Amino acid sequence: MNIVIMIATVLISLAIGTLFGMAYRKKIAESKIQGAENEAKRLVDLAKIEAENLKKEEIFKAKEEIMNSRKELDQEIKERRGEVQKQESRLMQKEENLEKREGNFERKERELEREVQSMEKQKEEILQLHEQGMIELQRIASLTKEEAKAKLLSEMDKELTIEKATLIREKEQKMKEEAVKNAKEILSYAVQKCAADHSQETTVSIVALPNDDMKGRIIGREGRNIKALETLTGIDLIIDDTPEAVVLSGFDPLRREVAKIALEKLIDDGRIHPAKIEEMVEKAKEEVDTTIKEEGERAVLETGVIGLHPDIVKLIGKLKYRTSYGQNVLNHSIEVSNLARIMAEELGLDPKLARRAGLLHDIGKALDHDMEGTHVEIGVEVLKKFKENALVINAVEAHHGDVEPKTLEAVLIQAADAISASRPGARRETVEAYIKRLQNLEEIADSFEGVEKSFAIQAGREIRIIVKPDRISDDQMTILAREVAKRVENEMDYPGQIKVNIIRETRVVDYAK
Repeated sequence: MNIVIMIATVLISLAIGTLFGMAYRKKIAESKIQGAENEAKRLVDLAKIEAENLKKEEIFKAKEEIMNSRKELDQEIKERRGEVQKQESRLMQKEENLEKREGNFERKERELEREVQSMEKQKEEILQLHEQGMIELQRIASLTKEEAKAKLLSEMDKELTIEKATLIREKEQKMKEEAVKNAKEILSYAVQKCAADHSQETTVSIVALPNDDMKGRIIGREGRNIKALETLTGIDLIIDDTPEAVVLSGFDPLRREVAKIALEKLIDDGRIHPAKIEEMVEKAKEEVDTTIKEEGERAVLETGVIGLHPDIVKLIGKLKYRTSYGQNVLNHSIEVSNLARIMAEELGLDPKLARRAGLLHDIGKALDHDMEGTHVEIGVEVLKKFKENALVINAVEAHHGDVEPKTLEAVLIQAADAISASRPGARRETVEAYIKRLQNLEEIADSFEGVEKSFAIQAGREIRIIVKPDRISDDQMTILAREVAKRVENEMDYPGQIKVNIIRETRVVDYAK
């Protein structure tokens, strides 16, 4: 029982203590809150006081700045007023000066007006005097004003014409002298740079023999071998007392070359009879064709001309066996090409066009034995056929003055052609005339019906004509020989007489089976 009371007493004491503790803590908390509020109020009051002080300070500073700005503004305004006053004084001074100058101008204007009036009066007086003088002059000269003007202009025109003509002649003379000088320099430079050796073509070739016994074998029994060789090649074989040599005589270098090669092959082979001769002549012709091709390629390579048609290259090579006044045409063409190129380079022209036209300018001479017309006409026709450059064709056509040259390169071809032909020893007129006579003789013979081929031999003293046996009979041969002789007599001039020798050969071939 006591324990319960004690426990109850303790519990009640604890409850009462707890209540008192809580009341005490509440009181303490309220006092702290009250202190905090007082502190906060104090701080707010301090802040208000400080803010008021700062406000006053800022207002004071602002007033000071305003005062300073006002002072500066007043100073600036004062300075500006001073400047304005100075400008006004200067303007007033200028205005006074302008007024003075205006007064001077007005005075001068009045003086000028008086002078102008005076000059007008003098002008009128001068005009009157001029008219009176003109009337008096017309009366003395018996000419009107228009007539005198026309006469004066005519005299002046004559004087000016004379002066112009004199000036033009002087300029032309000076230009000609300079042009001649420059041309001589260019030509001499081209000639020096393109020095070429010259050897005139002859009408004979010499074939060396291993021994003199070979002469008899070449002649053959009853002369059948030499006759066969002469008939097949159209070349005279001169076998005389010259030791170990046979002379081949003929105006056509191509035929001479074929005969020479064929004879050399026969000598090497040792078998000489008509059938073998015919075989060797055919082989010689093939060899000459190969040489023609190689010579054409050499000429193209030497001159640097590219893009030529293969057939044109062959025609160029054929010029190796063509002569003009004793001058080899292939060498002449190469020289003209090089000369034209050098001059074109010196003059600033097209060297490619010049060297191409120079190489092709005598291309017609490769065919003038086979076609009608001059070598210029034939050359132009051939180049047109192979669609050659029109400027090159014009240069070829104009190199003998047949047409007007269209380019300066064409003129250079004319000059280069003349230089090459006029070099000392380059040409020989008598040989060309002789060869021309032989060519004409062959042309007359070839023009008759039934003639297969003809050869002028014995230095033009004989024309050997081979006829087609199926077209010309033995009886007709006599008539043909007479007709050829008559035509030669009527159309040609020649010394002595010309023998017309007609050959008709019938061959029969059969095979044993």
